[in-house]
Amino acid sequence: MPGPGNVGERVRNLRLTRRLSQAQLAGHDLSDSYISLIESGKRTPTPTVLRMLAERLGCTPEYLAEGVEPEQRAHLEVRERHAHLALLAGDPATAEGGFDDVIARSDDPDLTSRARWGRARALEELGRTEEAIALFEELREQAERDPGRASWLPPVIALARCYHAVGDLGQAVALGERALTRLRHLGLGVGHEYTEVGRILLLAYVDRADPVRAHALGRRMLAPAEGVPAESEKGREPAAGYQQASSHALAEGAVGDALYLADQALSAFHGATSILAQARLDLAGAKALLRGVAPFGSELDHLPSLPQQDVVPDAEEAAVGGPLPSRPAGPGWQRNEAARTAAAEEALELLGGTSVLEGIEATESTIEKARALVLVGRPEQAIAMLEDFLDTGLALAAPVSEIPPQVDARPGADRTARVRKATQARMVLARARLAQGDPTAALVVLRAAVGDLRRLAPERQVAQLFRELGELFELAGDAKDATSAYRQALEATGLRPARSHAADLGRV
Repeated sequence: MPGPGNVGERVRNLRLTRRLSQAQLAGHDLSDSYISLIESGKRTPTPTVLRMLAERLGCTPEYLAEGVEPEQRAHLEVRERHAHLALLAGDPATAEGGFDDVIARSDDPDLTSRARWGRARALEELGRTEEAIALFEELREQAERDPGRASWLPPVIALARCYHAVGDLGQAVALGERALTRLRHLGLGVGHEYTEVGRILLLAYVDRADPVRAHALGRRMLAPAEGVPAESEKGREPAAGYQQASSHALAEGAVGDALYLADQALSAFHGATSILAQARLDLAGAKALLRGVAPFGSELDHLPSLPQQDVVPDAEEAAVGGPLPSRPAGPGWQRNEAARTAAAEEALELLGGTSVLEGIEATESTIEKARALVLVGRPEQAIAMLEDFLDTGLALAAPVSEIPPQVDARPGADRTARVRKATQARMVLARARLAQGDPTAALVVLRAAVGDLRRLAPERQVAQLFRELGELFELAGDAKDATSAYRQALEATGLRPARSHAADLGRV
């Protein structure tokens, strides 16, 4: 623990512990009145005097100045690094405890700041996103107050990610665009920060029903024109890109940004790469392509279009993440089979670079690959791919029971996330069965998905899944269950149906 009080109090406490008078501590070099002034806090000893007093009191100058012995400080430094390692190893609970310990015991502003950042990341990983947002906001304010010591890029990017996770799409987009503007201003089109911002914005644009902006961003980052590299490929050496951006920031006087980017350049030179960040961006791009965004390799002007009013969802549609049944759905190219197939093929290419992903992201990659395979006319491959994920053949079998298969809930797993992913996988299976012309098998899978989804608390993501279930029930010819699913989609957002979906279905 740090020593009590200030420098003067520590000098006095140690002097009394060693049974020394002020005159004895002063010796021949200092006066007892000067010692009295130091102990009362009216004088601050110089480094030379600190070394002299420390020698006579049997401690270190660092202890007198800061209340922490070098051994204690080194211990806390190691503790902070071990907490970061626990976070990287997928143990955020242990990481949070380590960071809390460092924050409580450290009086080093830089070490405390790093520990607070780590704690915010641990809270995010634990699903305590609102707490993480509060801490990231504090870190952002601190960086903005003192730009000479810290960069606000990391907390702003983290906040964009967290706001997207809790469904605050406006904040996510605003912060993401602010970060992207700053990175482009610095000339940085490579590295984890750039790809992470692009990933967040792509997903937020799609969730906000803004396929035009999603296409523009994806085209710029993921689909370079012939002979012109994508932004994320410019300056292929990440270290060189970071170094150039750091120099730019330093020339502007943004020392915090310059230091942060210089550290990133050093990490890149020592072997750290942005492969994982690029894979996450590729996954986000594939998701966008499979949810109605035009192929990144094509100009929007070269695709069929409709009047603007056909692409703007009303408030009810936006609440459930997309258009409701029997309404015009997006620009004309979205209803063009060749364009949809091209988008799916492009998604498959992007997903080919996601093999490095692990955990829930690897699961998402598998589901999106299966979705793309259905769209390009290869449903058998999609079904085979998802069998391993569900770890059961019941979802694919002929109807034998009304009891849905159970989702594996292994100890330590995020059960809510697993149920959502199992539901998404079953919906892709249903699409594959419909593509094979087997609506009966599709309905078995869909009813199992409904059973899983009803276990979850109402929220935006659940609403989106119910909406997609309604669409699939409709395609499978079950108007009753389609109506129920659409109603539950609205109720999951806190809305009540404004009109009967049965009337809509009758016009299909």
